[in-house]
Amino acid sequence: MDGFIDLFSQTIIETGIDEQFVFQKKALELPGYFRPTKEWDLLVIQDDQLIVAIEAKSQAAPSFGNNFNNRTEEAMGSALDLWTAFRQGAFNAGSPPFLGYFFMLEDCEASQRPVRVREPHFKVFPEFVGASYAKRYELFCQKLMLERHYSVSALVTSRRDTGQEGVYREPATDLTVSSFLRALVAQVLAHVT
Repeated sequence: MDGFIDLFSQTIIETGIDEQFVFQKKALELPGYFRPTKEWDLLVIQDDQLIVAIEAKSQAAPSFGNNFNNRTEEAMGSALDLWTAFRQGAFNAGSPPFLGYFFMLEDCEASQRPVRVREPHFKVFPEFVGASYAKRYELFCQKLMLERHYSVSALVTSRRDTGQEGVYREPATDLTVSSFLRALVAQVLAHVT
């Protein structure tokens, strides 16, 4: 995960933001509306303007069920908190910040096998029926963008035995690292030109 955060940070700097405005390992707290602060994984703050906030999360075996629910609730809550704080004038006077969500999932049998859904009262949306946790995360990341909770999202999967070597897969063409980087560069360029 650190390698991806380093990549995002380096891309921001190479696009024209001075390194002093890029926060990656410290000073990562932003004010919230529903809570005092939230710590992000990467921030760009220049001229008292929040330009970029990136959340990076991962999940590995064995417990996908409860962790999936926790991760999705956390991501939705963080977005709601940030956008509400933005509306209330917490950190920007005008332009909305870029909000990115990056997710890395362990590529293993447990994340790839179909998962049963429970429907005791109402039917779940059909895309979730028989979907693996990998597919559920893909749908989640797509819906975060569709509903405009995040400006961009990326999903990568990686095997435990090759992940440390930088080997990963991108299961969805609209959730790639390159599309994440393109959107990030466009946001940064809007603030440096």
